[in-house]
Amino acid sequence: MRMENQRTLPRHIAIIMDGNGRWAERHALGRIAGHKRGAKSVKIAVKTCREIGIQYLTLYAFSVENWSRPREEVDALMGLLEKYLRAELQEMIKNNIRLMVIGDIETLPSPVRKILTESMDKTAGNNGMVLNLALSYGGRDEIVDAVRKIMQDRENGKIDLRHITKEVFSRYLHTANIPDPDLLIRTSGEYRLSNFLLWQTAYTEFYFTDVLWPDFRRKHLMAAIADYQRRERRFGLISNQVQKD
Repeated sequence: MRMENQRTLPRHIAIIMDGNGRWAERHALGRIAGHKRGAKSVKIAVKTCREIGIQYLTLYAFSVENWSRPREEVDALMGLLEKYLRAELQEMIKNNIRLMVIGDIETLPSPVRKILTESMDKTAGNNGMVLNLALSYGGRDEIVDAVRKIMQDRENGKIDLRHITKEVFSRYLHTANIPDPDLLIRTSGEYRLSNFLLWQTAYTEFYFTDVLWPDFRRKHLMAAIADYQRRERRFGLISNQVQKD
């Protein structure tokens, strides 16, 4: 099932999945229970995006700052991630979904890295939709890493600093082969980026909802997309110029 207005459908949706801990507190449960419930919302978001024709879906699954959380919670999150990937690999293959990852995956536990590598390898030829997971990811870290790579290429004579443009710089980011998000959704009523895709969201449309991530369902995603479709994206131009184009 695809949406009727494909012309204004966002090509790339990014989601900051926030509110697992607060959901658990509201239900008098431990934080890990909130993360388990949140995994169900991930499956629903992926399924919905695939069905309506979204080409790229990026999920902020684990930030570099999340490593500072209590060890028990971090271990549980890594375990849930490994479990999700193992359970969903065949579904991704069946549904023509390609898995990609941005972030410092070398810092992830060995079992998680192993199943990530396996999943990316086995889905590399899929072209129906890209599911992009941000893991051990930080927007500032990504930009600093890009600068380091440019400096290294400069030292090796591979690039002339006079030729560096915004487009060239983007090719050094983790998202080099992924278009910038058209729509970014953040759940739980918070209004900040939390170090997520800082470069890539320069002209992204933001949508904030009070719904906690474990309660986020298809209807909430469709409401965000409908809101996006009502907007006029001008990219620094004026309305008349956009309409003329």
